[in-house]
Amino acid sequence: QVQLVESGGGLVQAGGSLRLSCTASERTFSTYTMGWFLQAPGKEREFVFGISWSSSTPIYADSVKGRFTISRDNAKNMVYLQLNSLKPEDTAVYYCAASPRRLTGVKRDYDYWGQGTQVTVSS
Repeated sequence: QVQLVESGGGLVQAGGSLRLSCTASERTFSTYTMGWFLQAPGKEREFVFGISWSSSTPIYADSVKGRFTISRDNAKNMVYLQLNSLKPEDTAVYYCAASPRRLTGVKRDYDYWGQGTQVTVSS
Protein backbone atom coordinates (compact mmCIF):
# COMPACT_ATOMS: atom_id res chain seq x y z
CA GLN A 1 0.00 0.00 0.00
CA VAL A 2 0.97 3.62 -0.42
CA GLN A 3 2.89 5.21 2.44
CA LEU A 4 2.67 8.98 2.84
CA VAL A 5 5.02 11.07 4.97
CA GLU A 6 4.56 14.77 5.65
CA SER A 7 7.21 17.24 6.73
CA GLY A 8 7.81 20.97 6.93
CA GLY A 9 5.55 21.95 9.80
CA GLY A 10 6.68 24.10 12.66
CA LEU A 11 6.14 27.28 14.62
CA VAL A 12 5.89 30.57 12.72
CA GLN A 13 4.71 34.08 13.42
CA ALA A 14 1.51 35.42 11.94
CA GLY A 15 2.12 36.60 8.39
CA GLY A 16 4.89 34.10 7.84
CA SER A 17 5.03 31.16 5.52
CA LEU A 18 5.82 27.46 5.43
CA ARG A 19 6.10 24.84 2.74
CA LEU A 20 4.78 21.43 3.64
CA SER A 21 6.00 18.39 1.77
CA CYS A 22 4.42 15.00 1.26
CA THR A 23 6.47 12.10 -0.02
CA ALA A 24 4.71 9.02 -1.38
CA SER A 25 6.44 5.66 -1.20
CA GLU A 26 5.27 4.90 -4.71
CA ARG A 27 3.43 6.54 -7.56
CA THR A 28 -0.32 6.29 -7.32
CA PHE A 29 -2.51 5.94 -10.39
CA SER A 30 -2.64 9.02 -12.58
CA THR A 31 -6.31 9.48 -11.76
CA TYR A 32 -5.62 9.67 -8.02
CA THR A 33 -5.96 12.87 -6.11
CA MET A 34 -3.14 13.81 -3.78
CA GLY A 35 -4.79 15.95 -1.17
CA TRP A 36 -4.10 18.03 1.88
CA PHE A 37 -6.37 18.19 4.89
CA LEU A 38 -6.12 20.06 8.14
CA GLN A 39 -7.48 19.39 11.58
CA ALA A 40 -7.59 22.22 14.07
CA PRO A 41 -7.82 21.47 17.80
CA GLY A 42 -11.30 20.24 18.63
CA LYS A 43 -12.43 20.47 15.01
CA GLU A 44 -13.29 18.00 12.27
CA ARG A 45 -10.65 17.22 9.68
CA GLU A 46 -11.34 19.28 6.58
CA PHE A 47 -10.21 19.41 2.98
CA VAL A 48 -7.71 22.07 1.91
CA PHE A 49 -6.24 21.26 -1.50
CA GLY A 50 -6.08 18.46 -4.02
CA ILE A 51 -4.12 17.76 -7.20
CA SER A 52 -3.72 14.74 -9.45
CA TRP A 53 -0.47 13.39 -10.85
CA SER A 54 -1.66 14.14 -14.38
CA SER A 55 -3.29 17.54 -13.94
CA SER A 56 -1.84 20.91 -13.03
CA THR A 57 -5.23 22.30 -12.06
CA PRO A 58 -5.98 21.80 -8.38
CA ILE A 59 -9.14 22.01 -6.37
CA TYR A 60 -9.23 23.87 -3.11
CA ALA A 61 -11.34 25.05 -0.22
CA ASP A 62 -12.58 28.62 -0.34
CA SER A 63 -11.15 29.26 3.10
CA VAL A 64 -7.55 29.08 1.82
CA LYS A 65 -8.00 30.59 -1.63
CA GLY A 66 -5.35 33.21 -2.34
CA ARG A 67 -3.06 32.22 0.52
CA PHE A 68 -2.25 28.54 0.02
CA THR A 69 -1.03 26.82 -3.13
CA ILE A 70 -0.37 23.22 -4.05
CA SER A 71 2.26 21.83 -6.37
CA ARG A 72 3.80 18.49 -7.24
CA ASP A 73 6.98 16.87 -8.48
CA ASN A 74 6.10 13.64 -10.24
CA ALA A 75 9.72 12.52 -10.53
CA LYS A 76 10.11 12.64 -6.76
CA ASN A 77 6.62 11.38 -5.91
CA MET A 78 6.10 14.52 -3.89
CA VAL A 79 3.41 17.11 -3.42
CA TYR A 80 3.78 20.42 -1.63
CA LEU A 81 1.51 22.80 0.16
CA GLN A 82 2.76 26.38 0.29
CA LEU A 83 1.29 28.25 3.23
CA ASN A 84 1.50 32.03 2.96
CA SER A 85 0.17 34.89 5.06
CA LEU A 86 -0.41 32.51 7.91
CA LYS A 87 -2.91 33.36 10.60
CA PRO A 88 -3.26 31.96 14.12
CA GLU A 89 -6.45 30.23 13.01
CA ASP A 90 -4.38 28.21 10.53
CA THR A 91 -2.89 26.36 13.47
CA ALA A 92 -3.66 22.70 12.89
CA VAL A 93 -2.26 19.32 12.04
CA TYR A 94 -1.90 19.07 8.27
CA TYR A 95 -2.35 15.68 6.62
CA CYS A 96 -1.37 14.40 3.22
CA ALA A 97 -3.77 11.87 1.70
CA ALA A 98 -4.44 9.95 -1.50
CA SER A 99 -7.77 9.16 -3.16
CA PRO A 100 -8.56 6.88 -6.11
CA ARG A 101 -11.00 9.49 -7.38
CA ARG A 102 -9.94 12.33 -9.59
CA LEU A 103 -9.86 15.73 -7.88
CA THR A 104 -12.09 15.00 -4.94
CA GLY A 105 -12.41 17.03 -1.78
CA VAL A 106 -14.50 14.47 0.08
CA LYS A 107 -12.69 13.03 3.08
CA ARG A 108 -14.31 9.61 2.83
CA ASP A 109 -12.94 9.23 -0.71
CA TYR A 110 -9.37 9.13 0.57
CA ASP A 111 -7.84 5.72 1.24
CA TYR A 112 -4.31 6.60 2.38
CA TRP A 113 -3.17 9.06 5.00
CA GLY A 114 0.09 10.38 6.34
CA GLN A 115 0.83 10.83 10.02
CA GLY A 116 0.34 14.59 9.92
CA THR A 117 2.63 17.54 10.55
CA GLN A 118 1.92 20.25 13.10
CA VAL A 119 1.67 23.88 12.02
CA THR A 120 1.49 26.44 14.81
CA VAL A 121 1.05 30.13 14.06
CA SER A 122 1.73 32.58 16.87
CA SER A 123 0.01 35.93 17.17
